[in-house]
Amino acid sequence: MAGEVIVDALPYYDQGYDEPGVREAAVALVEEETRRYRPTKNYLDYLPTPNYDAFETEIMKNEFERLQARLPMDMLSMKRYELPAPSAGKMTDVAAWMECVDNSQAQLEHQATRILNLEVMSEYGSNAWKSYNSVLAKMVENAQKQLQDLRKKIQEINWQRKNEQSQAGGKLKELETRWVGLVSKNYEIERACAEIEKEIAMKERKVNGKK
Repeated sequence: MAGEVIVDALPYYDQGYDEPGVREAAVALVEEETRRYRPTKNYLDYLPTPNYDAFETEIMKNEFERLQARLPMDMLSMKRYELPAPSAGKMTDVAAWMECVDNSQAQLEHQATRILNLEVMSEYGSNAWKSYNSVLAKMVENAQKQLQDLRKKIQEINWQRKNEQSQAGGKLKELETRWVGLVSKNYEIERACAEIEKEIAMKERKVNGKK
């Protein structure tokens, strides 16, 4: 495959990384690669232009505009909770009084609903909160279990790599020893052949001299 890089190293077996000059040689290789690398001005040019407003709601946009204009935050309107009487000019207007009564009834119903919600929360809120906490605790337990499984897999992979590299290193050491032995044996054979050829040449000279 084009561009494929084969790492010729056995980190769990190789020795000599702390020897003088090894670190300097590695730094020199990195600097050489850096000099040949031509970075672009913007390495994100191929990405589309980000849309930062995609997730903004209308309320968020208005609030950001308010902050940008340095305007104060609007106070909470309490108008819906007020029970105003009819104006002075409508004190005898039955329709105006009916509107005020309807408003007061709506306010009373709203307050009754709030009281009911508080009673329901008082009765069931603690159990709901306990159930929610139980769900969170279960999520944390599952996440911790996943983390432990991942750490175990990483450790197993590291042990496997170490074992494979140790076996490969031992095999390389054995092959290197055999190679050295074969080279030494070949050298001895070449020396023996040279000595034999020398003896043969001397004998031939003696035979030729007698003739």
